[in-house]
Amino acid sequence: MRKIISLFVLALFFSCNSSAQKNETKEKETFAVTKTDKEWKEQLTEKQYYVLREAGTERPFSSALNKNYEKGVYHCAACDTPLFKSEHKFDSGTGWPSFDREIEGNVAYGTDNKLGYSRDEEHCATCGGHLGHIFNDGPKETTGKRHCINGVALKFVPSEE
Repeated sequence: MRKIISLFVLALFFSCNSSAQKNETKEKETFAVTKTDKEWKEQLTEKQYYVLREAGTERPFSSALNKNYEKGVYHCAACDTPLFKSEHKFDSGTGWPSFDREIEGNVAYGTDNKLGYSRDEEHCATCGGHLGHIFNDGPKETTGKRHCINGVALKFVPSEE
């Protein structure tokens, strides 16, 4: 009887160690704009590379785009894809440019667990560059979302009015 119980416990142990609990190898996404690390480093500044290619974060209140209130469109600094319109920008008080919505189809999402908990990460759908994160504490009168974006990941293109 002891052998049966031991075999049962052993079988239970191995059945609980399923592949869902193991570290999965993340399949690498492919993007329309793809470059080598060397090419990205030649094109981007050190700060841009850190944020866009290494998923870093710039210091809060360090970007001139945080307090930019001109009309225009914010593009990806790496590949020039239009990401956010100025009419959807708001001052969140967090120190990073914030928007209540993206230009649909130009921003992609993933999960970031670097801080020990899950956050919704945003990246450029064209080149995969890390932009920032999205939170549910944005303006209630619009979408309720706050796209908290690193200014160094953006290039502002003013309207031609």
